[in-house]
Amino acid sequence: MWATGLKLIGKLAKTYLEGRIAKGKAKAANAATWEEQAMMNSATSWKDEYLTIIFTIPLICCFIPFLVPYVKEGFIVLEGMPRWYQMTISVIVAASFGVRSVIGFMNRKNNNGDS
Repeated sequence: MWATGLKLIGKLAKTYLEGRIAKGKAKAANAATWEEQAMMNSATSWKDEYLTIIFTIPLICCFIPFLVPYVKEGFIVLEGMPRWYQMTISVIVAASFGVRSVIGFMNRKNNNGDS
């Protein structure tokens, strides 16, 4: 009688674990499919180039002495923007350049306490 009960519990545990594994695999496959689709969609889009140009302008201006004060002031103004706006920009960049890489960068930045 005890053996039957233990077998039943063992089967339930096995079924539960198999379900959890299958759910995890499905979730990972879905995430990969979404990212693959996003990459295919971006192949014909100009937004990546646009964002690259927008993010490169301040970088280039930092090497032109009379533009440095404008770059500094611009970043001070951006830092004062509402948090929702800053997060929206982050999401736009993440969607364009790859969610995982940007999230990883933001997590490293936040964990280091950098601004």
